[in-house]
Amino acid sequence: MRALLCFCVCSLLLQLKASAGFGHLRHPENVSMDSLNTRYVLRWDWPHETPADQTVTFTAQFIREFRTQKNNYEKYWTSVCVNVLEHLCDFTGAELDYNCCCLLRVRANTSQQASGWVQIRFCPDDHAVLGPPSVKLNSVKGDLEIIITDPMSSTNQSMKTLLGDGLSYLIQYWRRSEEPQTAEVLETKNNVVMLTELDRQTWYCVRVMLFEIRDDFHNKSSVFSDTHCTRTEGQMPYWQIVLYFLISLLLCFLLVLLLYFCIYKMFTLLKNTFYPAIQLPDHIQELWLSDSEKPQLLAPESPESVCEPLVMVRVELDAVAVDEHSDTGDLDSSAHSRHGSGDSGVYSTEEDSSHRSTTHTDLQMSSRKHREELHDGTLLELCA
Repeated sequence: MRALLCFCVCSLLLQLKASAGFGHLRHPENVSMDSLNTRYVLRWDWPHETPADQTVTFTAQFIREFRTQKNNYEKYWTSVCVNVLEHLCDFTGAELDYNCCCLLRVRANTSQQASGWVQIRFCPDDHAVLGPPSVKLNSVKGDLEIIITDPMSSTNQSMKTLLGDGLSYLIQYWRRSEEPQTAEVLETKNNVVMLTELDRQTWYCVRVMLFEIRDDFHNKSSVFSDTHCTRTEGQMPYWQIVLYFLISLLLCFLLVLLLYFCIYKMFTLLKNTFYPAIQLPDHIQELWLSDSEKPQLLAPESPESVCEPLVMVRVELDAVAVDEHSDTGDLDSSAHSRHGSGDSGVYSTEEDSSHRSTTHTDLQMSSRKHREELHDGTLLELCA
């Protein structure tokens, strides 16, 4: 009996502790809405410590603001995210009315506890950020054509249909240069704009933003689009035409000169290869062109043979020349002695002349034979 009483008391104390702890779980902090056109993401922070044996999840809901005027409006709350672990909830597909305000709330959950709701008010028309438009530039006959594309909603619908007729475009354009330029401003409601009275052959830069003027206190505008630059068309100045012509003429001249130099070098190389300037000696050419067997530098039967050093025979030629001159001198001295001896007559004169002519002829034949033998010896030395 006493054990049963103790068990009941302990169970009661645990239930009281659990009921006392319910609702005391800390709630999320820094709840805000990130929005761009019709894309909405609710974000929050959870800086609190969580027990190791518990998992904290989050639940996010919304309700249109006009429904809160009714009794028992709790049933109109619509849950978008239930027990999610992330610290965000995507409301893009929740079909929030762009021109209607709504209430958003989020709380933390565990298996035993739930925190209080953190609630914010959100009006897409006022709070959602408007995205920049897209810009395309075309140069048309010296003018500049600007094609503007509206920002799109999450359902690929132009934001202009949601914002109404009060939406306009603010165009800024300026000449591109190193020095800062003052931008010209143009307001329009058209998606295609033509900029005229621009300088020819000049670079211009353009950027566009969306804005809506409602009253002095509620204005809605987007950020500027990316800057796009293009060059206008037009007739080229005469000095540029002359300059381009001179440059092209110079390039053509250099190209022709280079081509001529290459052809000349190639012709010279071919000529030196097939028709060298250094010719063979006359006696070698005669032997080469004769009907006799042409000399060969290397004997075909002895491939391992090598050429030995060439033996010069200039000394023998000089000796032959000396002998020839000495013989001539002897002949002259003998003739002079015979002439001085007093034996003059027709017989002696004829004998001397015939003897002199015979000796001279023999010397010439001997010299020629000796040259041929030297030539043959030189060729044999080369072939050995």
